[in-house]
Amino acid sequence: MSEQRTEIADLGEFGLIDHLTKNIELQNASTLVGVGDDAAVIDHFGKQTVITTDLLLEGIHFDLMYTPLKHLGYKSVIVNLSDVYAMNATPTQITLSIGVSNRMSLEALEEFYEGVYVACNKYGVDLVGGDTTTSQKGFVISVTAIGEVTPDTFVKRSTAKKGDLICVSGDLGAAYLGLLFLEREKKIFLETPSVQPDLEQQTHVIGRLLKPEARKDIVEFFAEKQVVPTSMIDVSDGLSSEVLHICKQSNLGCVLYEEKIPIAEDSRLAAFKFELDPTLCALSGGEDYELLFTVAQDDYDKIKDNDQISIIGYMADIEESCHIITKGGAKHKLVAQGWNPIQ
Repeated sequence: MSEQRTEIADLGEFGLIDHLTKNIELQNASTLVGVGDDAAVIDHFGKQTVITTDLLLEGIHFDLMYTPLKHLGYKSVIVNLSDVYAMNATPTQITLSIGVSNRMSLEALEEFYEGVYVACNKYGVDLVGGDTTTSQKGFVISVTAIGEVTPDTFVKRSTAKKGDLICVSGDLGAAYLGLLFLEREKKIFLETPSVQPDLEQQTHVIGRLLKPEARKDIVEFFAEKQVVPTSMIDVSDGLSSEVLHICKQSNLGCVLYEEKIPIAEDSRLAAFKFELDPTLCALSGGEDYELLFTVAQDDYDKIKDNDQISIIGYMADIEESCHIITKGGAKHKLVAQGWNPIQ
């Protein structure tokens, strides 16, 4: 018995939007008008508004051969919410626009939207608008996230100070290793379609790639402890790249300690399977969606007992440049693709 397939063309654009958005329930008082009008209306009641947007392209940012559509819908929301949290703000609304080729059925799109709604419900965010169009080639996803923040408590990348502690949430490098497993199995499948994929029960690293989470808990922790980070960024392109962004925009150098970089044991073992250095995966991997931030040394006592926060270094004079001290005590220059020994 074949699965039902409904052609999107049977509904038309407006019918499609109505079908996919018919069950939306608004969660935020700030959402005055949501889907169904010419534009959404939002009132943040004296808060400042944060806006971010991301474009995800099939074949560049995701591969439908091993990415379930529900996971893709979920992740499309998460990557944007992470950017809002990285400003020390609370996401409240998203818009979602998609370009769809005729190889996708209505059932496939419903699966994608199911993941979108799971993310919206989990993070308390309203879907308030978007657009659908035909794509000549592949699936195109554009999400804009809107958030709110108490006036002037947003956090930028450019405001770190010399001596600040460099901190990161969670663990790093897992998503990149998950990608390596999935790409390996895809290659084997394309060469020998009869071979069943063997993901070796790598649930941690594969889960971190296919279903990342945004660190709402860390931003709530800051509010509870009355900590305002001096700078912050989310880790989407690898630790070293993000640290260098903060250094460049704050006009400072830094010192990181390899032994302090948080890497899960599952990630460490997965890296060894690929004969990779786990630290290199953390520095250059990307798509972890953890928060990298700096805090004043005075705030050390407020954050030291949170087991989800690792202190991995400190901000230094620009003359010191950006360095990492290895476990063996060697000093290396920090670069965006791992590190190079100092000449």
